Amino acid sequence: MDKSQVYFTTFKATLNENLLQKLHRLMKTAGFENIDFYEKYAAIKIHFGEYGNLAFLRPNYARVVADYVKELGGKPFLTDCNTLYVGSRKNALDHLETAYINGFSPYQTGCHVIIGDGLKGTDEEIVPINGEYVKEAKIGQAIMDADVFISLTHFKGHETAGFGGAIKNIGMGCGSRAGKMEQHCDGKPSVDQDNCIGCGACSRICAHDAPVITERKALIDHDKCVGCGRCLAVCPKDAIAADFSDSVAMLNYKMAEYSYAVCKDRPCFHVSLICDVSPNCDCHAENDIPIIPNVGMLASFDPVALDQACADLCNQMPVIDGSELDKNIKEMGHKHHDHFHMTHPDAEWETCLAHAEKIGLGTRAYELHTI
Repeated sequence: MDKSQVYFTTFKATLNENLLQKLHRLMKTAGFENIDFYEKYAAIKIHFGEYGNLAFLRPNYARVVADYVKELGGKPFLTDCNTLYVGSRKNALDHLETAYINGFSPYQTGCHVIIGDGLKGTDEEIVPINGEYVKEAKIGQAIMDADVFISLTHFKGHETAGFGGAIKNIGMGCGSRAGKMEQHCDGKPSVDQDNCIGCGACSRICAHDAPVITERKALIDHDKCVGCGRCLAVCPKDAIAADFSDSVAMLNYKMAEYSYAVCKDRPCFHVSLICDVSPNCDCHAENDIPIIPNVGMLASFDPVALDQACADLCNQMPVIDGSELDKNIKEMGHKHHDHFHMTHPDAEWETCLAHAEKIGLGTRAYELHTI
């Protein structure tokens, strides 16, 4: 496979060009205008940040992308899917409220926000891919309805996937709640008996009679459960959760295949900003100090090459004193070549990119063009 083209620029600005103008120039140089946007719906996949987190991308960057799409005749919208865990983005109402609080309203970004998998995380499209680990991906309906897909990613560390890059933003982020559950585990939820009040909401929503109420407590029959995730959405006490049982490698394989499901058969473009590189995902309701200094902005048609280039650039950066990475290096008495592995020694990211390349999502080989 030929090398993919990845375009890079630093965060240095001048009196004649600010960072927002520079992002526009980066996208233009990378070939953004080669996509036909005229009268097309364009989904801009972004992470709005959990309430309390301050490391997520500023809404100003999203506006650059949205305005550029409109400039080319397209109809952009910002999107993300509801979370599997309990937090400020587990349903569309809370999710929208969080997005607006964090600055992602139409007045700041120039386009609307649509939660990809609907009110309770159950609006999904089943996308057949016949992958090695995923046969049918469960993707947020609004995302699959779009004609063009754009990922706008905050590149940072991640406690399970090693780092949160374009593939994490696309694969996990675009999965419905059931899709996220499939990636994290074997697709079957269980009930926390201490929190269950036996209200029966789960049994009423289930089409397969999997939840059974006994002595005012629910149990889920995994032989009947199909992993649709609807019981998670309706439980008033958040007593139902996925069983996080898969290995890191298995999670990475599934994320790659979900990304393939999102990107296949339509124009896609990917932008990643390496700034405020917190050790953990923006899904946290807090963010620690960055592990490395800000690096820059990158764009490519290839999400695999983009992630590889981002990782390579990050690993060339010095370690910030007092960060989680710095603490781990000092405690372990050695320095691994990979900043992200040193930040989370139980995590790794290479299996994700290797599998993504294997299934044809992109290539890890790239040429980096600095502008």
